[in-house]
Formats: sequence, C-alpha cells, structure tokens
Amino acid sequence: MKKFTSIITNKYLLAGGFFVVWMLFFDQRDFFQQRERRKELEKLEAKKKYYLEEISKTKQELQDIQRNPAALEKFARERYLMKKEGEDIFIIEDSTAEKN
Repeated sequence: MKKFTSIITNKYLLAGGFFVVWMLFFDQRDFFQQRERRKELEKLEAKKKYYLEEISKTKQELQDIQRNPAALEKFARERYLMKKEGEDIFIIEDSTAEKN
C-alpha cells in the first residue's frame, strides 16, 4: 500500500498527468479541435482537387472552342440554343429532374 501511495504522490507523475489532461482538454489547440480541423482540411483538399479538375476541363473546352469551328457551333447550339436559318429547335426537359 505504501508503494502505491508513493507512486500516486510522485511529483513527476502528477505533473505529467496534469500536462496530458491540460493538453487534451483545456489548451487552445486541444486534441478534439485538432481532429476537427484535420477533417475540415481533408474536405477542403477534396474541394480543391475538384475545382482544379474543373478548371482544367474548362481550359480544354476553351482551347477547343477557340481552335475548332465545329466545337464552337456545338457549344453555341447547346448553351445558347442558337440555330441555323430554317432549322427548328425542340427542347425536351426531363420532368423527373429537380427544378431550382
């Protein structure tokens, strides 16, 4: 019993335990905040990857439109519903799609 009490009252053990508890729960950069921030960082990195891919796709489309007249015509027809003289346009909307 005396050995157990001497271990518990050891000043280095008490200081180390206090330090661990302080760092886990009370510090500005505690364990739980760090875990939340790490998750947020992973989400932001995934978004960054997505946007970089979208930027590269858009740059490729731009280059294609600038160099290829057929791609420019296709883009104008699909995006702006343009047509040639004498053509008719039929727009078919998906009724199951969500409307914003």
